[in-house]
Amino acid sequence: MRRFLIALSLLSSRLAAADDPKFEYGKHDDVKDVKGVDWTAAAEAGAVLTTGNSETTTATGGLHLSRKTGANRLMFDASGAYAKSGLRVLLDQNGNGMIDNPNEIVTVSTITAETLSSKLRYDRFLTEFNSLYIAALASRDTPAGLESAYGAQAGYSRRLYKSATAETAAEVGYDFTRQDPVSGPSLSIHSGRLFIGHKAIMTEGATLEAALEMLTNLNREHLTTTDDQGHVVDGGPLKDTRVNAKLAISAKIGFNLAVQMSMEIKFDNRPSALPVKNLAPNFQPEASSFDTIMKASFIYTFVGAKKK
Repeated sequence: MRRFLIALSLLSSRLAAADDPKFEYGKHDDVKDVKGVDWTAAAEAGAVLTTGNSETTTATGGLHLSRKTGANRLMFDASGAYAKSGLRVLLDQNGNGMIDNPNEIVTVSTITAETLSSKLRYDRFLTEFNSLYIAALASRDTPAGLESAYGAQAGYSRRLYKSATAETAAEVGYDFTRQDPVSGPSLSIHSGRLFIGHKAIMTEGATLEAALEMLTNLNREHLTTTDDQGHVVDGGPLKDTRVNAKLAISAKIGFNLAVQMSMEIKFDNRPSALPVKNLAPNFQPEASSFDTIMKASFIYTFVGAKKK
C-alpha cells in the first residue's frame, strides 16, 4: 500500500485565533492601536491520500480576512472538509454462499465528511470592555443530515477579565437559523445565544484557548424525526439545545511557525434526520447528537497590511 501525506496550514496574524467562526469574539485590544485601516488575510489547506487495500481522500481548507479601522472590525471566516473512503468488501454475486472469484471482492466508496461553514461578522467597540456585534452565517454538513443552513446573529459582548497573560470574554444575543435537512421539511429556529471564551499564555511561546457556546430554541419546531420507540420527538421551546466547545493549545517552533493541537465537541439535542435511504414511511431516525473533531496543524503567521 502506498501512502503519502500532504499538509499545509496557514493562519492569520494572531497565533491563537480560532478557526471555527463561531468562536470569534470582540476584543477592544484588536482595534485600539489601529491607525487608518489594517487588513489581514490568511489561508489554510491540507490533504491526506491513501491507496491500495484502503483508499481514502481527505481535503481541508480555510480562509480568514479581517479589516480594522477606528472602533470597527469586520471579519470573514470560511472553512471546509471533505473525506471519501473506499473499502474492499465481499459480495456473493452468484449466491452460492462462498466467495470464489476475484469479481466478488469489490470496493465500496462512501463520503464520510462533507462540511462547509462561513461567517461574516462586524464588531462595534463602544468602550474598552463593551461592544456590539452582528453576523451572517452559512454552513453544510451532509453526513449529519444537514443539506444547508444559513442565518444571522446579533448581540452584546463584554470583557469579564483581563491580565497581562490572560483574558475572558462573554457574549449574549439572538441567533436565527434556517435549516434545510437532507431528509424532511425545512426548519426556522429562533434561539438565545450564550458564549464564553478564554485565552491565556501558559509559558513563553505557548498559548491556550478555550471556548463554550450554547444556543437553545425559543420557538416551537415542527419536527418529523423519531426516537428509539418510533415516536416523533418534541420540538417545543428550549428542547433544541446546541452546544459547541473547543480547546486548543498552540506552541511556537520558529519565528513565524507554530504547531497547534485542538479538539472540538458539538452537541445537538435535536439533530437532523439520519441521511440513509430505503426507510419505512413515517420513520426518520435522528443522526447522532455528538460530533467531535481532533486536529493537529502547523500555523504560519502573516503580517497584516496597513493603509493610512
